[in-house]
Amino acid sequence: MLVRFWGTRGSIAKPGPDTFRFGGNTSCVEVRSDAGSLLVIDCGTGAHGLGQALMEERPNGMEGSLLISHTHWDHIQGFPFFAPFFAPGHAWDVYGPSGLTGSLRSVLSGQMQHAYFPVTLDQFAATIHYHDLSAGTFRIGDVTVTTHHLNHPALTLAYRLQADGATVVYCCDHEPHAAELASGIGPLSGQDLHYAKFIEGADLVIHDAQYTALEFPAKLGWGHSSVEYAVRICEEAGVARLVLTHHDPLRNDAAIDLILARVRGDLADRGSPLEVMAASEGLMLRTSPSLAEGEPRAVAAGMALAEPPNGPPALVWLADRDLEAALTTALRLEGLPCQVACGETDLLESLGRQGASVLLLEPAPGPAGPGLSCRLRQFLGTAAADTPLLMLAAEEGLARRDDPLVSEWLVQPISESFLRARLRAWSLGRPCRWQRARPPGDEKRRLRRLAELGLLDTEREERFDRLTRVAAAAFGVPIALISLIDAERQWFKSSHGLATCQTSRDLAFCAHAVSQKSDLLVADTWLDDRFADNPLVLGEPRIRFYAGSPLILEDGTCLGTLCLIDTRPRQLSSTELALLHDLRDLVLLEISPTPGPVAVSLA
Repeated sequence: MLVRFWGTRGSIAKPGPDTFRFGGNTSCVEVRSDAGSLLVIDCGTGAHGLGQALMEERPNGMEGSLLISHTHWDHIQGFPFFAPFFAPGHAWDVYGPSGLTGSLRSVLSGQMQHAYFPVTLDQFAATIHYHDLSAGTFRIGDVTVTTHHLNHPALTLAYRLQADGATVVYCCDHEPHAAELASGIGPLSGQDLHYAKFIEGADLVIHDAQYTALEFPAKLGWGHSSVEYAVRICEEAGVARLVLTHHDPLRNDAAIDLILARVRGDLADRGSPLEVMAASEGLMLRTSPSLAEGEPRAVAAGMALAEPPNGPPALVWLADRDLEAALTTALRLEGLPCQVACGETDLLESLGRQGASVLLLEPAPGPAGPGLSCRLRQFLGTAAADTPLLMLAAEEGLARRDDPLVSEWLVQPISESFLRARLRAWSLGRPCRWQRARPPGDEKRRLRRLAELGLLDTEREERFDRLTRVAAAAFGVPIALISLIDAERQWFKSSHGLATCQTSRDLAFCAHAVSQKSDLLVADTWLDDRFADNPLVLGEPRIRFYAGSPLILEDGTCLGTLCLIDTRPRQLSSTELALLHDLRDLVLLEISPTPGPVAVSLA
């Protein structure tokens, strides 16, 4: 199952610069099974962004299910703003607990009365069915849903979702039945032990952690967990991964960082296998089925192994054995079964016998190569539209991008993270909002000139570090870099605010600026199809804004960029852009200093 967080704050929405990284919107989580079942858990203010995204994805109609944990405002305030409810052709089932005040539908309609909201619930254009729940088990498509009553002032349900061989549990809001357990120590008994049984063995638990153990005594009876209790209950229940959510509105990003660091340190000290992270808006996780004890968990860019889907395998045909090994490994890590064909005849026989979910091929040399895609499409017949055909090329010049039968060309060198992202997208039939920059036309000359300058892999120098410090301070951004684009990587001659000295070229925003030889300004990465799924956006350093100005020498060679990075969306004014150009020119002076003395006028 794919899990994405749209709202992570508790009690009241708290957007602002101090809550930007972990999020200011109230509770909303999107869950999708491999078969395509869409479940939304809770409908806080984060549901507004999710609704907009769903309308872009399927404007003409879709089916989904909304599971509401309880009807306190911070969990339903997004309900009147959820765009799919207002669109004809959409069909939604809404599930939640009904209390003494009436049915779920009547409670939800209460906040849409004329005194509070201009549109009534009866004016929704979508087809909506309401279901009152109590403790029990039911199915939504291929997802088995089990509910459990939580300890909260309002009637509240936890949801245990099982699909694709994995289990996700959502527990928000919940207070320990025994108050002394808020410290995270002491034996479990009674209702707390029963609760641990409910989450037992889950691959992912999303748990209320609004308070710390020190804060909890003053909040007794408010219906929320401490961080320590959430960790303790998940350790006791043998949970693989815990995501702390429902962050207190008074807790800023730095405070959450400190709590997370302390929890992880404590777990490491006692050798606990529990993985703990904090929910952040935009965070995506792919759950994996429970692994045998001692078996390693492969994780990349915040994504864990997926359960292998039923159906035909991916078919691979490559002459390059090293590349074949990389491809089959990437397929395995994504949970996709694969089969290697020995040649075109073997490939066609396998297609005829079992079909293929994805085809990954290397075009044959000579006259037989160009016709391969056409022969495959003819062989596949009507199934062609449902079988993505990915072709690999050793260099950009060999990619025949005008071939309408090829779904995508993958040009080497290619990183494992990018390869896995493309395979994941094609196997799920969804767009991958992460694009690599194509190399510029003068790539060979550019790389030769970069090597001649002798800057790559040199020690840090104050003359460059001074400029990135000034850039970060002048623009008020946490990160400023002098990035040089090498053949397979971007390397930072100076890095202010970023610990690493390089990344793969596939990840590099700066590679796009080098490719176009002009300024690259990305006001909000979440809204840009080139970068929204980039691991540097979904994970650390969580890039939301990027501005890069290319470093172009007098002979026209573009080496890299001076770039600015922020964790919040923003724009650059014309005055700010001019300042960025001034700083870029100072970087170029350090790279290619003007020979001879410089006359300085003191007049």
